[in-house]
Amino acid sequence: MEKLDKKTFMIGVLTLSAAILFVANLYMPHPAKADLVVKDRDYQAVTARTFKGGDALYLTDNRQGLVAVLMYDPNKKQVIPMTVVPIGGAFANGNTPAPGGRTPKGR
Repeated sequence: MEKLDKKTFMIGVLTLSAAILFVANLYMPHPAKADLVVKDRDYQAVTARTFKGGDALYLTDNRQGLVAVLMYDPNKKQVIPMTVVPIGGAFANGNTPAPGGRTPKGR
């Protein structure tokens, strides 16, 4: 039987590690995304990125007709309630409730 030289041994080790990494990549869980919508009959939740670099959660209560905006502040590492407004008033005149309390000017 032939002796295994160093070069052949290293090729075998690299091939084995490549196969392990390939299989691990197939079973890797999907990362969380900030563009998720969850809708039920009474409530709807939508996540979105904010212009300040954090994430915002828009909660809509379909029975009460309200929308609440919650923002995650990465510096403070806490969720901050921003506003609760009626759905009809939130989108009147093209103004939408933006995290931070600011609304864009009418178009």
